[in-house]
Amino acid sequence: MDQPREPASETSIVIIDDHDVIHTGISTWCADTYPPIRIIGNYFTADDFLADHSKASDEIDVVLLDLELRSRRPAFEALDTIIASGHRVVMYSHIEHAEIILECLDRGACAYLVKSEGRKHLIDAIYAASAESAYTGPCMAAAMAQSNATGRPSLSSREKEVLTAWFQTESKELVAQRLCISVSTVQTHLQRARTKYAAIGRPATTKSALIARAIQDGILSVEEV
Repeated sequence: MDQPREPASETSIVIIDDHDVIHTGISTWCADTYPPIRIIGNYFTADDFLADHSKASDEIDVVLLDLELRSRRPAFEALDTIIASGHRVVMYSHIEHAEIILECLDRGACAYLVKSEGRKHLIDAIYAASAESAYTGPCMAAAMAQSNATGRPSLSSREKEVLTAWFQTESKELVAQRLCISVSTVQTHLQRARTKYAAIGRPATTKSALIARAIQDGILSVEEV
């Protein structure tokens, strides 16, 4: 599993979950963390959160989002809207199905944690998302291993689109402008692609290495670089 870079200062998070016990439990877990993790908002629905924070700001480092809110169905639309608003999202759910985990990652979640995985994984995932580095918990790793069983990473269409745009531009800021997404979302997709390559034993830690992998796997041609 990836070891996150701890942020140098306080990390501010918001929790979106429809159970009081989750809010209370996470508050207890975060109470004695260092660097400090400060909970600045507790919401029971994504709509309530978006009513207060329709756009990302320096105030919020990470949004912790439950996958099922009220309806008992995966809240993919809520995830899409929160990410489109520019927020970094860590999914936090009891659902362990690989296809659900991969769907959330493909939509741009920084990480996916299952509630049974415990305090350490959650704290590490929060630190990683805040520092814009990757973190892979046990259930997320298992889901990615299933997806990558062929020896080639199963990159989503969005990850491929971000990779291609990054190869063709000088900066992640230009990629964000071209694709009308935030820079943090660009970073998330690039990290996810690297994590998927590392999971199958083909690490690509530099831009040139990632280009080489993409050409080898037919994700793009030499003419497109």
